Amino acid sequence: MSLKSERRGIHVDQSELLCKKGCGYYGNPGWQGFCSKCWREEYQKARQKQIQEDWELAERLQREEEEAYASTQHPQGAQSLTFSKFEEKKSNEKLRKVTTVKKFFGASSRAGSKKEVQEAKAASPISRQVSIETDRVSKDFFEFLKAYHKPGQEIYKQCKLFLEAMHHKRDLSIEEQSEYTQDFYQSVADKLHARWKVSPEKVEMAMDQIEKYIMTRLYKYVFCPETTEDEKKDLAVQKRIRALHWVTLQMLCVPVNEEIPEVSDVVVKAITDIIEMDSKRVPRDKLACITSCSKHIFTAIRTTKNEPASADDFLPTLIYIVLKGNPPRLQSNIQYITRFCNPSRLMTGEDGYYFTNLCCAVAFIEKLDAQSLNLSQEDFDRYMSGQASPKRQEPEDWSADMCVGVRQMYRNLDLLSQLNERQERIVTEAKKLEQDLIDWTDGVAKEVQEIVEKYPLEIKPPNPALAAIDSENVENDKLPPPLQPQVYAG
Repeated sequence: MSLKSERRGIHVDQSELLCKKGCGYYGNPGWQGFCSKCWREEYQKARQKQIQEDWELAERLQREEEEAYASTQHPQGAQSLTFSKFEEKKSNEKLRKVTTVKKFFGASSRAGSKKEVQEAKAASPISRQVSIETDRVSKDFFEFLKAYHKPGQEIYKQCKLFLEAMHHKRDLSIEEQSEYTQDFYQSVADKLHARWKVSPEKVEMAMDQIEKYIMTRLYKYVFCPETTEDEKKDLAVQKRIRALHWVTLQMLCVPVNEEIPEVSDVVVKAITDIIEMDSKRVPRDKLACITSCSKHIFTAIRTTKNEPASADDFLPTLIYIVLKGNPPRLQSNIQYITRFCNPSRLMTGEDGYYFTNLCCAVAFIEKLDAQSLNLSQEDFDRYMSGQASPKRQEPEDWSADMCVGVRQMYRNLDLLSQLNERQERIVTEAKKLEQDLIDWTDGVAKEVQEIVEKYPLEIKPPNPALAAIDSENVENDKLPPPLQPQVYAG
C-alpha cells in the first residue's frame, strides 16, 4: 500500500486551508470556510436579507389582518381605528409596567447582593489572582501607551468606551458581541493607519496590547457563555477522543518515533502546550500555545526523519497530539479565538496557519471512520466499543536501542492482553459449566421422578416394640436371677 493511499483519509490540500472566496487569506471552519473579512461580509448580507424578509413578512401579515378585520367590521370603520389605537396603547402600557417591575426587582437584587458578591470575591483565591492579573495588564497597557503620546490617550479613551458599551450589550447574542468587537478592532486599526500615520509594525503591537487589555476584562463574560452550546460541544469532543484512545501512530501514518528520547520529550512538550491553552485568558496567548505546540511537532518530525518536515506530515501528527492530550474545553477555546481574536492574526501568518490546521484536526477527529484509518468496519466498531484493542508491537520487532522502560511497558501490555484473553476463556468455560450443572440437575430430577412413578413407596405400620431382657417382667417373676460372673483362683 502506497503512502498516498494510506493517507487518503487524513491528507488535506493546503489550498483547502485558504478562504473559499479566493481572497488569499486563511479560512476557518467556524466561518464556514471563509476568512474573517469575507465571513463578516457574507454575514452582513445574510443578516440584511433576513431582516428584509422578516420585514416583508410582517407587513404582509399586518395587511392580511387589517383586511380580515375590515371585512368583518366594515360598517364600523371609525370604531375599528379607535379600537386599534386602544389596543396599541394598552400593549405599550403593559410593556412599560413589565419593564418597571424588572428594573425594580433587578436593582434591589443587585443592591442586596452586592456585599455578598464582594465578600465572595474577596474570599476566593481565584478571584484575587484574576484581579492581580487584571491590574498588572492595566499597568502594562498604560506604560505601553505612553510611547504613543496623543494617539495613546485616544486609544485608551476608545477602549474605555468600548468596555462600557460591551457591559450594556451582555444581553445580546455572542455573535453580535463578537461582531461589535471585530468592528472595534478594525476601527482602531484604521485610525492608527490613516489619522495618526503609525507604522504597520507599531499598529500590530498596539492591537495586541488592546486585545490583551479588553479581553482580560471580558473573558469571564464571553468565554463559553451559557447562551451557546459550546459546553455541550466540549463534552462531545472529549467523549469522542476518549473513545479513540486506541488509535496508534501507524494508523495515522505519523512520522514520529517516540522511542527516541529527544522525540519523546518534544512530544510531551507539544501535549503540554495544547493543554495549557485553556489556562490563558487572551486569544493571542491561546494562539501562542497552539503555535508553540505546532513548532514542537515540526521538531519531532525533523528529528525522526533527519530532514525538514512537510505539511503533509504535520496534520496527522497534530491529530495524534490532540488525541493523546485531549485538551480541556477544546471547542470553547476554538470558538473564543474565532470570535474575539484580532482578525489579522487569523487571516495571515504562522498563527493563522497553525490555528486553521487545529480546526481541521478537530473536524477530522469528529468525522473519523474506519476508512480514514484503513480498518474494516467490523474492527473499527469493536475498537470503539472496547471489545478489542489493536495488536501491540511484538518483542521480536523491538529495536536494539529501545530503552528499558519502553520494553517493560510493552511486556506489561502483552501480559495484560494475555490476561484478558484468559479471563474471556474462563468466563466462557464458567458459563458452559453452569449450563452443564443445570442440565445434570434436570436429568437427575427426571430420573428420580421416573423411578418414583415406577416403584411407588408403600408405608407399613410400625412393629410393636420388644421388651428389654433386663426390664421388669411381672408375669415371669419366678425366673432365676441372671448368672453372676465368678472368679476362680488358679
